[in-house]
Parts: sequence; structure tokens; C-alpha cells
Amino acid sequence: MANVVVISGGGTGIGFASAMYFARKGDKVVLLGRREHVLADAARRIAMELPAALATTCVAGDLSAPEGAEAVVARIRDAFPQVDVLVNAAGGSVTMQASDTQYADGLAGVARRWTDNYRLNVLPTVLLTEGLRDRLRAPGGRVLFVSSIAAYRGSGLGCYGAAKAALHPYTYDLATALGPKGITVNTVAPGYIQDTEFFSDKLSNDRRDMLIAQAMNQRAGTPEDVANTIGWLASPEASHVTAQIIQVNGGAERGR
Repeated sequence: MANVVVISGGGTGIGFASAMYFARKGDKVVLLGRREHVLADAARRIAMELPAALATTCVAGDLSAPEGAEAVVARIRDAFPQVDVLVNAAGGSVTMQASDTQYADGLAGVARRWTDNYRLNVLPTVLLTEGLRDRLRAPGGRVLFVSSIAAYRGSGLGCYGAAKAALHPYTYDLATALGPKGITVNTVAPGYIQDTEFFSDKLSNDRRDMLIAQAMNQRAGTPEDVANTIGWLASPEASHVTAQIIQVNGGAERGR
């Protein structure tokens, strides 16, 4: 029987690579995100590349707002009696996506940077997970979060790394709460991942080369590297792995 796999941020990058991973396995994939057209395009790409895959379900909504998250959760609960795997891949750095002047006005700009990064990286994960926690398959359910190498060593901005780091204690607390039900909770923390919206065209060639050089295997990560790790953590083979932060960065966090 096919698993129901719900993926936030499933239209692009790591979320889309994860969707391809589970669709290839024959699972029922449910894509979540703010942009309906991006989700629809992702579903079309899955259908084209994997014609034998089950039809992808798309649910658009703003998971950072309680009312938006409640609407998305209600649609999932109406459509599926249980969720087997929940992958929280939504997030990003608001400062990398913003204009040069959006956060430049003194302490008000500082407060906005920190608040907006928290809203983008923490609330979508927490609100979606809390909304669906009683629908997770028990035993056997899997919850996955996507953090960042920045949670360990910063990113030069403070606010993004801090927001991602907030997911780590949540991982431990939720794993403690759900462990007796046979549900595992884990987090992956990627380093530099090429071909994602996160970096897009924001990196100079020198910065990109520096990030690649930090990896011990001397290459950039790919969305598939992270998706493969998520897929293993969601598998029966990882049933005794929970409350872990798994780094997927080629050893870059250790420094060179």
C-alpha cells in the first residue's frame, strides 16, 4: 500500500527532489507551498518524468499564518485518513530574497529581519506538524525537518542560522513526545546545495568556490543528496533513528 507523503516547500529545490524520491517509490505525494503555479508545475514535471507515479496532490497556502496553516491542514485531513511521512522543507533566507533596502532602516530593520526569518523558517514547520501530529501513522510515522549548516556555525547574518537552530530542540521535544507511539522525528542540516532557489543567482563565483572548497569531498551538494537522506530516514530501515540532526554538507561544518 502506498504511503501518503506530505511535503511542504515541495515545488522547488530539496522539497521537489524529495517529492521525486517518494513518487519514484510509488508513494502518494502531497505538495504544499505558497505559490499554486509552482506546485502545479512541479506536479506536471513529476508526471512527465515518472508516468507510472500516482497522481500528485497540490495544496497551496501560507503555512506561516495560523489561518493559512489551518486551511491547508483541513484539506489534508479531509483527503487522507493518515499521513505516513511529513517532510517540512519550506523555508529560506528573507535577506537573500529581499531588495537591498528592505531591511536597512536601523533597529526596525533588524527586528524585521529576525522576525521574518523566524516566520519563514520556523512557523511553517511547527504549525503544519502540530496540525497533523494526530494524523501521523502510529506506529511507523516519520517526521522530517530541514535545518541548515548555518544553525551550527552561522551564516554571517545571525537571524537565518538562529531560525534554523530553533528546529533542533523542537526535533528533540517532538521525538520524545511521539517516540512511545513508534513515530520518529529527525532533521537534516544541509550545507551549500546548488540548483535551488535559496541561492539562485545571489552567490558570486568566489563565494561559490569557497563554499565548495569547504566540503571535504570538494563538491557542491545537490537537492538529491538531501532527498536521499530524507528518504532513508523515512524508511523502515531507520526505525531506531530518532531525535537526530543529520548533516549533509560534505563535512564542511568541520571546517578546512
